[in-house]
Parts: sequence; C-alpha cells; structure tokens
Amino acid sequence: MPRSAYNLPNILTYARILAVPLIVLCFFLEGRLQSSDFARWLSLGIFITASITDFFDGYLARKWKQTSNIGRMLDPIADKLVVSVALLLLAAEGSLKNWSLWAAVIILCREILVSGLREYLASLEVSVPVTWLAKWKTAMQLVAIAFLLAGPAGDKIVPYVTETGHILLWLSALVTLYTGWDYFRTGLKHVIEDDSRP
Repeated sequence: MPRSAYNLPNILTYARILAVPLIVLCFFLEGRLQSSDFARWLSLGIFITASITDFFDGYLARKWKQTSNIGRMLDPIADKLVVSVALLLLAAEGSLKNWSLWAAVIILCREILVSGLREYLASLEVSVPVTWLAKWKTAMQLVAIAFLLAGPAGDKIVPYVTETGHILLWLSALVTLYTGWDYFRTGLKHVIEDDSRP
C-alpha cells in the first residue's frame, strides 16, 4: 500500500466506514433489535462523529494536498454506507414506517442509480463532478437521520424531535430527486453519444 493510503484524511474515511457496524450494534446491545434510550444516544454519538469526519477528511486532504485515488474512491462509498445502513436500521426498528418509508426508498434508489451511472461513465472516461447542491443534499440527509436516531429519546428532552426528523428526511428526499435527475440529464448525453457511434 502506498504511504498516501495512511494519511490522516484517509484514516478519517476508514473510521467512517468502521462506524457503520458500530451504529447498528448499538441497537443490538441486548442481543436483539432494541431501540432503548441508551442505544439511541450511543448510536447518535457515533453517527455524529462519523458525519463530522465527512467534512474534515475532504477539507484536510485539500488543505494539506494529501488527495489520493483511494480517498477519492472511498469517500463517496463511506457517505453512502453511513446513510443507507442508518436508514435500513431505522426502518427495521420502526422509526421509519408508512409514508416515511417512501422518503427512504427515494434516497436509496437515487444513490444506487447514480452510483451505477458514475461507474458506467467512468468506463467512458467521463467525470461527473459533485455539485454544491449534492453536498447540501448529503448534509440534509445526515441531519435528518440524526434527528430520527434520537427519536423518542430526544422527544423526552425537546418536543417534536421525531417529527422534525421526518420533515427533514422528506425535504432531503426531494432535493435527492432533483440532484439525481440533474446527474442523469448530464450523464444521458454521454450515453446517447456513445450509442450513436458506429
């Protein structure tokens, strides 16, 4: 492995990936899926720490000129793992149900479809840059999930924490739809051009 694989920005990315099973484990401390107040606060703490690394790994990589191929590859993967697994966990323990499940489905479908599009465009040596709106979309998703992880435990301290989480999740789902369409509109041009070649 090159030395760049062990720089601090990449270590933060690795830590974010390792945080994913820890967040899930919090809800299984009693040997079964259990959303106790302790489980919620512990998972929220790990989730917030992981979310903060999402900002610092990119910031430090640019500031210290320590960008690397492995960092560019793993950073978006880590983001998607944290969001996807957290949404699946919240659905499994019942925080996401009925109409809120549709917001989670929209987010998950968009992430999978855009990942597939990026992989295809990479084979054509076409790069689709991440827009600022897409970065805000990720931030909105993280904030919404944080509120939902706190859930009933948070409601005991501040009213309407759960409801705020549901509203923020739907807002982020709508932004997710828009950014997904924006990526597909950009990528579709290259797909059509490639099909039209003899």
